[in-house]
Amino acid sequence: MPNRFPTRRVFTTLAIAATLAGAAFTTAAQPKAVELLNVSYDPTRELYVEFNAAFTKHWKAKTGQDVSIKQSHGGSGKQARSIIDGLDADVATLALAGDTDALVKNGGWLSADWQKKLPHNASPYTSTIVLAVRQGNPKNIKDWDDLIRPDVKVITPNPKTSGGARWNYLAAWEFAKRKFGSDAKAKEFVAKLYANVPILDTGARGSTITFAQRAQGDVLIAWENEAYLLEKEFGSKFDIVAPSLSILAEPAVAVVDKNVDRRGTRAVATAYLEYLYTEEGQDIAGKNFYRPAVSEKAKAKYAKQFAKINLFKIDDVFGGWAKADKEHFADGGSFDQIYVKK
Repeated sequence: MPNRFPTRRVFTTLAIAATLAGAAFTTAAQPKAVELLNVSYDPTRELYVEFNAAFTKHWKAKTGQDVSIKQSHGGSGKQARSIIDGLDADVATLALAGDTDALVKNGGWLSADWQKKLPHNASPYTSTIVLAVRQGNPKNIKDWDDLIRPDVKVITPNPKTSGGARWNYLAAWEFAKRKFGSDAKAKEFVAKLYANVPILDTGARGSTITFAQRAQGDVLIAWENEAYLLEKEFGSKFDIVAPSLSILAEPAVAVVDKNVDRRGTRAVATAYLEYLYTEEGQDIAGKNFYRPAVSEKAKAKYAKQFAKINLFKIDDVFGGWAKADKEHFADGGSFDQIYVKK
């Protein structure tokens, strides 16, 4: 009988070689996994948990590449400083354009024209500032001028470290200026308001915790989305008061050029931010109580959940962030002049 074992060995060797070749082909065809770091401000935690899951699924289906996204949150100004000090952010999704501009001025982390690289001035969603009060509104707080009453304790973060706090400050300032007729009167007003602030947390989420979980204060000056999340989490324990006037908050997003070029993540980082402008990205923004900026479908879907408030823009009233920062939040500015540490 002929010996068949050599033939078997040949087929076994060929099969192993084919398997190894297939594995090598699969490895070569499979893009290397990539990791992004999104450095953001306090109240976007929930938004980006949901958005990151949607984007990673989309990117995998489109390119076959696995991408994981880490999040870092804190006061917006503090987060900007962390990037300047070397935190490896691929994207910065900060509370205001002024904090992102600081990345240009302090180390050239991104180009000066960063706001022109994405639609809607690099703001895929907007928000505003509202007032959150205890259930039933026991102090009968209806508008900004109630916050300077001696019987009202106000919770708001520190505008030296928090972007949200700067929106809060400027909204109160402009309300007072329109009501009382001058910047001098507005300055007196915000001085009285901050005299009613017992605790200045470094970020918006810290102030929310102080108000909701530590039961400090009668009213929380808050991002609109943060106030709605508060109401959603704690139910009937809190009410939302829409003031007669507030500011149109335009959180900005940007690719951190220096870091993505060094790490080789520019393509994914750019696609990540661009996805915020898609129908899915805009829907996720609305679901998390941000106002969609570009999708008419998402705007219509979520319109009923947002109060109609008379909103002004910082460029129209304060001359933009560079001017507002210098006059109000830089060392020796109006905040330093009116705030007395307790």
